[in-house]
Amino acid sequence: MRLIDRPAGRSRLSAESLFVFGAPLLWLALYNFRFWEATATAMWHPALGSAAFMVSLFILAALAQTLLLVLLPRVLLRPVACALFIAASLVAYFSDTFGVFMDKDMLRNVFATEAAEVAGLISFKLIAYFVLLGLLPCVLIYKLPLARIGWRQRLKERAGLMVLLLVLSLAGLFALSPAYASFFREHKPIRYLLNPVSAVYNSVELLIKQHTGRKPTAIVQMGGPVKRLAPATAKPLMLFLVIGETARAGNFQLGGYPRPTNPELSRLDDLIYFKNTRSCGTATETSLPCIFSGVGREHFDIDEARHQTNLLDMLAQAGFDVQWRDNNTGCKGVCARIKHIEYHPDNVANCHTQYCYDENMATDLPGLLGGLAHDSVIVFHQIGSHGPAYWERYPPQFERFKPACQSTELDRCAREAVVNAYDNTIAYTDHNLAHQIELLRQASDRVDSLLVYVSDHGESLGENGVYLHGMPYSIAPDNQKQVPLMVWMSSGYEQRSGIDAACLRTKVEAPLSHDNIFHSVMGALGVRNDLYQASLDIFATCRKPATAADQTGRATD
Repeated sequence: MRLIDRPAGRSRLSAESLFVFGAPLLWLALYNFRFWEATATAMWHPALGSAAFMVSLFILAALAQTLLLVLLPRVLLRPVACALFIAASLVAYFSDTFGVFMDKDMLRNVFATEAAEVAGLISFKLIAYFVLLGLLPCVLIYKLPLARIGWRQRLKERAGLMVLLLVLSLAGLFALSPAYASFFREHKPIRYLLNPVSAVYNSVELLIKQHTGRKPTAIVQMGGPVKRLAPATAKPLMLFLVIGETARAGNFQLGGYPRPTNPELSRLDDLIYFKNTRSCGTATETSLPCIFSGVGREHFDIDEARHQTNLLDMLAQAGFDVQWRDNNTGCKGVCARIKHIEYHPDNVANCHTQYCYDENMATDLPGLLGGLAHDSVIVFHQIGSHGPAYWERYPPQFERFKPACQSTELDRCAREAVVNAYDNTIAYTDHNLAHQIELLRQASDRVDSLLVYVSDHGESLGENGVYLHGMPYSIAPDNQKQVPLMVWMSSGYEQRSGIDAACLRTKVEAPLSHDNIFHSVMGALGVRNDLYQASLDIFATCRKPATAADQTGRATD
């Protein structure tokens, strides 16, 4: 075995060891702008102690990054390092451009991303990051001469440098313990920005949990047997449950936004808009199954939810015809056991690019309502305001606010143009909801109906340099957590259910959340099991006692 030649009386690290410890330093210097920016914002002040903390944190971060390479045998060093540079380049792009944090929830979104979503994210800037910070380092890695060294020398060099980093890190942690205590206690989410070690660590932990966790052999029936309270009339009952995508409450005219983003819904005197509603999560992958789970945000576990019955299962068990219509990226397991229809360019004529317009989900509704014979629930999962390609979510005639950003590189557009494009998506959602309500109104002589609309999460539009959504819930801005919620009821449904609309209007300022949706839908449709909580049913206290389903309805299994 040929070893590196060394001049007599002089010690020199091998090229291999320099690479193992040099690559992490390169990541810290060129791939972690957001990490250092967030750290400086949180911890920096012009003092010697602050400077010492930043130097110490650099050494500690270098120790963490080096762990990705230091244990690798020579044969894996180049391919793994290449993969890490590519991953780091992509993480750096989304972190620098949109302020993304690579925690477990965000990585769940990454693993669930479909081809259409990926296509919508591709931009010149993304390609530049990928080529310059990902592919180019890979080429250099394979051209870099790494002379062979013996295993004893490899062990000696790597162990020696790791011990040095460890000693310096422990010294910094001890000497600057008050600063570190504040950093780890009050600014914990910053660790998710450390690139690429955070993404690698959380990905491995997530994959291990998914493949080694307890997997139930059967679907767990949540809340026990389902019972249906007898309907008051013979007319069929229809619920339109519309799940918006990325609609933030702050941009709804109905909630006080000064721009006319809800011109059609604002004219409806019988629409009830709740102004203070919070989401279960900041991304669809979490929020969507949480809305339907019934256990509430505090107890929700996304892995367990996949093996449990949800609201739609329970409504089907109660005798409703339940259907899921998807114009987004799937139902995240919620519709696994019910009929579902997907809208995409392969099976719908009036579509564009990678997605259809949301109006396509309503084209057959007049005929369906005209021939409705059974109590039914239709869930509409909109593409809504899905970014960053906001301008692709609405037909050209709905571009009312101009100029509208027509780039996926939102940070390159003027913020006004980003907001304009986003507001156009809200105005288009307004049109679609108003159209669905009008269809239900026209069918009111044959069908008793109600419509409930709620968004899965909100969106950041450049506030403090943050775009899109998916930040850790504990530090996510309110714009990613405050969502619109509204209810419309036909006169026949009001009479049938005994719900006093005037009473319901007194709750429009009440603090609500996704936790209320499950129980409110159960209450509205007269369905019960042990999971139902009247305290979370927004309709419960507004039912007239003489006709309240809970008191006079006949329970049937």
